[in-house]
Amino acid sequence: MTAQDAIPDQIIVSTPRRQFVNDPDDVVEEALEGLEAAYPRLIRWNRDPSFVARAEPAPPGRVAVVSGGGSGHEPLHVGMVGEGMLDAAVPGAVFASPTAGQILAATQAASGGAGVVHVVKNYTGDVLNFEIAAEFATDDGIIVSQILVDDDLATTSMTGDGPGRRGTAATVVVEKIVGAAAAAGADLERVSALGRRVAATSRSMAVALAAGAHPGAARPSFELPSDEVEFGVGIHGERGVGRRTFASADDLADQLIRPLVADLAIGRGDRVIAITNGLGATTGLELAVIHRRVTKILAAAGITVERALVGPYVTSLDMAGCSVTLTRADDELLTLWDAPVRTIALSW
Repeated sequence: MTAQDAIPDQIIVSTPRRQFVNDPDDVVEEALEGLEAAYPRLIRWNRDPSFVARAEPAPPGRVAVVSGGGSGHEPLHVGMVGEGMLDAAVPGAVFASPTAGQILAATQAASGGAGVVHVVKNYTGDVLNFEIAAEFATDDGIIVSQILVDDDLATTSMTGDGPGRRGTAATVVVEKIVGAAAAAGADLERVSALGRRVAATSRSMAVALAAGAHPGAARPSFELPSDEVEFGVGIHGERGVGRRTFASADDLADQLIRPLVADLAIGRGDRVIAITNGLGATTGLELAVIHRRVTKILAAAGITVERALVGPYVTSLDMAGCSVTLTRADDELLTLWDAPVRTIALSW
């Protein structure tokens, strides 16, 4: 028996990751510099403190929209800065919250006098630092309203304990809707109400075939046997709610979509916006196969997919996996979804 023969079939022997990285400590700043060089008509990067803003600020007198969070989820959030979406995005280190100082500076820069909406994913560091920044901004005379995105069904607590559901790919829908409403001239109360409604009626679920590796790391954040998947995985590489048997694309899509339908209590006659999202290393071909099954399941239940995105929008470095997000849709939300947008990640 050879050494290779002695390795159990179900164990993956991973090779060290090779990455396009200079110094891991510089990767976020170098990436921001590269994006600014590539898209100077869309974004500008403020070096110190670090945040990204629209190259051409919105006219004064409009509600501003600011979001942010750890890097490693690109194109979220920096890729959503631009006309019809975010006025500014605040990137932290990889999988780490931006500082309150960064958020405050971005809020001050984006403010046009009509208030600022903070779109915040439900992670403890993000929530805390955005709240601190909002307090200081209020002292400066800027009215701030927070929208908390908590769509990850895998982290629903049955007891109400803990921080609650994580914020994941529904953030894209929230940022698009509130950005469009702000661009149309809606006031702070209206923009905030729309964002909270979208967040409350959105759910997501993810599955990973392989974990991602941090910049400079030789190994992924966790290992998976070749016959298992991580179900309910988080976008920071957090373990999911459990491991399940690897299966066909259709079977895995079924496991993702059916809990979302049940939790949202949607059925015949309902309409949704659907995002089939790649987590970093999943190919477009694979995502299209998953989305095919998502639409079939929903159609069989009498649910209409009114709008959809298929691609890597909220990633987890180079994780191999995908998530599915459903948002209840109505005529008002669809009108705002269809409103013009011009960012790195979305443009229509």
